[in-house]
Amino acid sequence: MVCESLPFYASGLIIKGFGRGSKELGIPTANYSDEVVESLPESIQTGVYYGWAQVDQSPVHKMVMSIGWNPFYNNTKKSMETHIMHKFDGDLYDCNLKTIMLGYIRPERSFNSLDELVAEIKNDIDTATKKLDEPDMIKYKTDAFFEKASEN
Repeated sequence: MVCESLPFYASGLIIKGFGRGSKELGIPTANYSDEVVESLPESIQTGVYYGWAQVDQSPVHKMVMSIGWNPFYNNTKKSMETHIMHKFDGDLYDCNLKTIMLGYIRPERSFNSLDELVAEIKNDIDTATKKLDEPDMIKYKTDAFFEKASEN
């Protein structure tokens, strides 16, 4: 079952990813290091998740996260790419990212075109937005995890 390990809490520095989120897709992502990716429990399957995210001590925002190999791009390295539903000024490299993954949206899969991929990501964002407005999800926005000073 995909939700056995949820909610799942992760924290780490934002690193440079593949450079496609902002430039190619128009959907910027904050990427975790290999160390964070490798710490995922086996029960967390690849796919798209929703939850809450915080950069350094900023406010907490809704997010969607892709975990896996991004089949459309044939990646050989597993990644955790977080799209935070907030516009930040400048890049976030070397900032600390805290996330709470709360729910599963869909498995990862390939797409026939870039437009199809972008449309599906936008559907994921809409799904996450609605789910995170539910009372049992909103409570995580003020979780003590976001109040603690980061260890990185």
